[in-house]
This record gives sequence, structure tokens and C-alpha cells, in this order.
Amino acid sequence: MSGKGDGKHANPLGEGAKLFDLLRRYVIQETVTPIRAIGRTLLFGSVAAIFLGIGTVLLLVGVLRVLQTETGAAFAGSWSWVPYPITAILGLVLVGGFGLVLLRSRGRAADK
Repeated sequence: MSGKGDGKHANPLGEGAKLFDLLRRYVIQETVTPIRAIGRTLLFGSVAAIFLGIGTVLLLVGVLRVLQTETGAAFAGSWSWVPYPITAILGLVLVGGFGLVLLRSRGRAADK
């Protein structure tokens, strides 16, 4: 008997190649594919965070300028420092609000 087809005398090189191919496909399935999905999420999240940060800074600068110029004599003279802490407090409230939304969305994702 030649040993072909009976399963007793399999070709070790062919079996090694099959095993290597199976291992390669498994590694791609379990590592590369999730990393690609995480990479896309990180990319979109980073871009959104950058735009949100720039928008928030521009909004706070606008609020500061409105407080300085459009309030008349309310913040003139020795009260000219007051718009700065008002804007800083508003900024902290916005950052706290963003953090609260983030924590709530993570909590909802964990519940699913």
C-alpha cells in the first residue's frame, strides 16, 4: 500500500502547511481585525474630541469677549477682572457636563 488516503501516513509537509495556514488565519481573526475596528473608533473619537475642544475654546473666548464689551460699565474699572472667573467657571461646568455625559454613556454601554 502506498499509504495515501488511508490517514495513517499523512504528508508531514502538507500537514505543517495546513497547520501554519490555520494558525495564520486565527491570528488575523483574533488580533488584526479587532485592532482595525479599535483603530477606526479611536480615529473618529480623536477627531471628534479635537473639534469639540476647539469649539468649546472658541465658545468660551466668545463669552469672555461678550462679557467684556457688551455689559457696559458693569465690568469696567476695578471690576474688569470679573469676566475671567465667570468664563473659567462656565468652562469647568462645560467640562463637567461633558464628563457626566461620557460616564453615563459608558454606564449604558456596560448595561447592554
